[in-house]
Amino acid sequence: MLETKNLTIRFGGHVAVDGVSCAFQPGTLTAIVGPNGAGKTTYFNLISGQLGASSGEVWLDGENLTALGAPQRTRRGLGRAFQLTQLFAHLTVLENVRLAVQARRGLGLRLLSVWLSHRDLIDEAEGILKRVRLDHRATDLAASLPHGDQRKLEVALLIALDPKVYLFDEPTAGMSVDEVPVVLDLIRALKAEKRHTLLLVEHKMDVVRELADRIIVLHQGKLVADGDPATVIASPVVQEAYLGVAA
Repeated sequence: MLETKNLTIRFGGHVAVDGVSCAFQPGTLTAIVGPNGAGKTTYFNLISGQLGASSGEVWLDGENLTALGAPQRTRRGLGRAFQLTQLFAHLTVLENVRLAVQARRGLGLRLLSVWLSHRDLIDEAEGILKRVRLDHRATDLAASLPHGDQRKLEVALLIALDPKVYLFDEPTAGMSVDEVPVVLDLIRALKAEKRHTLLLVEHKMDVVRELADRIIVLHQGKLVADGDPATVIASPVVQEAYLGVAA
């Protein structure tokens, strides 16, 4: 489904991601771990098109996406959730999701005419809000939501876009203990559908152990480990580089 080939980016003399080659299959969830500054979010930015690679390639479904920007990659099927929530802050919760449904169907972003003429857009958006347990906040402005609900709304936008690949960058960051299970349940349900490729950057190792089929480890921009969770977590390179335990 998704593949990076020798993906590299340099900022001056610093190599933030260094020749990372990796393939990700549908129906699997891969956790990307590593210490702070390892290049995890930068790797996501290269995949989704927020950053242009210095060298290397990004492929999706046999198509080379390397020359495409973020909007074009989204239309090809790459969905991205950020560490910092990205929402239409001054629209309602329902309008946020409805616009994502509308965009996926290729109807543009005409607020009033499409809203009035396509009741099915609203029905689908309302169904997604129920799925993420935000239907009771449908008429609230996105900016008024507490942080945890904003994270859930961002997942709702991704679901509305129905991408082939979900990129979750620390989806539970800043959430309370009570809010975390809702987002994890959504990710678990997406994985269970077996038709998406899911990538997850996450520092909480209990979350990684529970959700991941596979872990890859980045350290100083390089891919240093790749395998099943038990094997990777127990490996000396992870114990030293990620957990701070001497090998």
